[in-house]
Amino acid sequence: MKRRLAPLAFLALTFVFPVAAAGDDALSLVPPDAAAVGMMRVADLRTSPLFDKVFAETDRISGDADAARFLEEVRLNPRQDVDVVVFAGSPKAAGPGGGNGFAAFEGRFDAAKLAAATEARGGVKKGVPEGSYYLLPRHNHGGTSRDGGAVAFLSDRLIVAGNETAVIAALGRRASRGSSFASGAGLGASLSRIETRASAWALVDMARMPTKAWAAARTGGDGPEAILGAMASVSLVALSATADGDALKLSATGVTTDSEMRQNLEDAVRGLLAMWRMAVQEKQPDLVPVLRAFKVSQSADGVTVSGTLPGPVIRDLQARKERVSR
Repeated sequence: MKRRLAPLAFLALTFVFPVAAAGDDALSLVPPDAAAVGMMRVADLRTSPLFDKVFAETDRISGDADAARFLEEVRLNPRQDVDVVVFAGSPKAAGPGGGNGFAAFEGRFDAAKLAAATEARGGVKKGVPEGSYYLLPRHNHGGTSRDGGAVAFLSDRLIVAGNETAVIAALGRRASRGSSFASGAGLGASLSRIETRASAWALVDMARMPTKAWAAARTGGDGPEAILGAMASVSLVALSATADGDALKLSATGVTTDSEMRQNLEDAVRGLLAMWRMAVQEKQPDLVPVLRAFKVSQSADGVTVSGTLPGPVIRDLQARKERVSR
């Protein structure tokens, strides 16, 4: 999406409970049959040390003259103007038409200016009974020409970007006053597994993800391989992160009705945490007590690992990663 609509569609690859006016609720655009759904409350993360990292790629478009002009022309500041991002999609194997995916952005926009700027840069306006959208120009990436995707400026509060099929479907759901996802259809039935205060979360239907077959073949072993083997029977993964000042509270749950596989998964997660502690005890001893504080628990249908990353630890991990990448 990076070259499809700079910078709005670019944000779709960067992110993952809405606060919006009636009719401008991004979550209501999620199809009930989505294989993966996620949300990020960007406003909640502005106090997190991860915030600058999340938007680092957006800042880099300043080196792209056209993208910079686009931002200036529409007076859009993604750091301040985007409040909520929702994404939903299904893998290519899920349907005859290939994978479908979209990202919806809630915030403060000027839809008219965005539409005009898009059209001026080659976007072609299309119409369906449920509304209008823009097909974006094809672009070259690594020597390969790719479709530019589509974007719909639904209001000054809501924008949707993705492939054409997904954007048209989102227009239809909005015209029908939203989908049944939030009321419990499809993955929506598992929303209760997400902490209501979560700043970011994701639900993944593992039965429909291509990695499931691969994981099933990698049974046994230690650490990551043991987890992949145990994941073969996991039907759902629920992930969440909650900002608490500059710290992040993290939680991950794997759901399975197989009691033996639940025990295998719990053992594998505990083993992986132990391996991480041993791996960092010399170079990053301050990380050992942080990892030791992570809890692993088993319920009637799943295994959950949860813990908190303090702000200083997050900043240190980022700094180490940046030094390695140089």
